[in-house]
Amino acid sequence: MKSIYVHISFCKTICSYCDFCKMYYKEEWASNYINELSCEIKSNYKNELIDTLYIGGGTPNSLNNCLLEQLLKELSKIRLNKNYEYTIECNIELLTIEQIELFKKYGINRVSLGVQTINEKYLKFLNRNHTKEEVKEKIELLKNNGITNINIDLIYAIPNETIEELSNDLDFIKSLNIPHVSTYSLMIEPNTVLYNNKVSNIDEEVDYNMYNYIINELNNYKHYETSNFAKEGFESRHNLNYWNNDHYYGFGLGASGYIDNIRYDNTRSINKYLNKEYCSNKNYLSKNETIENEFILGFRKINGINIDDFNSKYNLNVLEIPIVKELLEREKLIINDRNIMLNKNYLYIANEILIDFLGVDYEK
Repeated sequence: MKSIYVHISFCKTICSYCDFCKMYYKEEWASNYINELSCEIKSNYKNELIDTLYIGGGTPNSLNNCLLEQLLKELSKIRLNKNYEYTIECNIELLTIEQIELFKKYGINRVSLGVQTINEKYLKFLNRNHTKEEVKEKIELLKNNGITNINIDLIYAIPNETIEELSNDLDFIKSLNIPHVSTYSLMIEPNTVLYNNKVSNIDEEVDYNMYNYIINELNNYKHYETSNFAKEGFESRHNLNYWNNDHYYGFGLGASGYIDNIRYDNTRSINKYLNKEYCSNKNYLSKNETIENEFILGFRKINGINIDDFNSKYNLNVLEIPIVKELLEREKLIINDRNIMLNKNYLYIANEILIDFLGVDYEK
């Protein structure tokens, strides 16, 4: 599978990620950026058929309709497979029928909405302005206009949040009858507004209980990755591309990609980007590093890694790798059919287990 990720971080507020968000206020900059994005794609895209295309990393639909069409028109030069998945991230408050018509015109068939919560006090805490009624209205607008492949992002473990409040969010999400839900525990990162306001992360035990509660409540969805739930056939093909350790292009300011065994990151400087200095660093991966990534990414999937595929891909017996044997003996990894996966009892602490795969010499 080959995928393209396009980073379009147009936002209504300035974030610490990069200085690109400032362009929300300058239409000329945004237009120049889209033109330069087209140049980057033309320089690096090899014109092969693409399985998934994802526009995100911010709020692409904060563009006015003219700029949004400029962007989508440029991206329409990418050749998509017949059975493609084409996703755009959207802010609920900004979503309009005119935008949806543009999505359909240019082939977008999946929309990801940053709902986060419907609790008014937590929406205010997260600097969101939409309402419960608006979420329902916009989802119906999408469905009535032929876009039914919809994802909702849910944030939980917000400081002072209770299980009862989380339950209300989940009940609402289930009532929407949408095919995909992504869940994220709120992490207070350095250099963010919440961190600077001395907001602390929620108690770890509460976080753990909430994670398990979500899994139990979303039992009519397939839990296919540590944080993601989908109706059968609606798993995010784009994200599965990452977790399968497959190659993908990353275009745009601050984007990352993985092509020809090279992982790269684009610059976060708008001035450098507009001067065609797209890439800030490249790292050619050895076979050992590629195997390391295979484990770290693959074990995020609930079904883990297929034993036969791994053995064929790397000419190694995965069951003979010492760290794998050790974790199987300790029952942190288990085998089901021909898949090796994390024991579900350890999903919550998956990162603590995945660290064990760092720095291992797999070619011994």
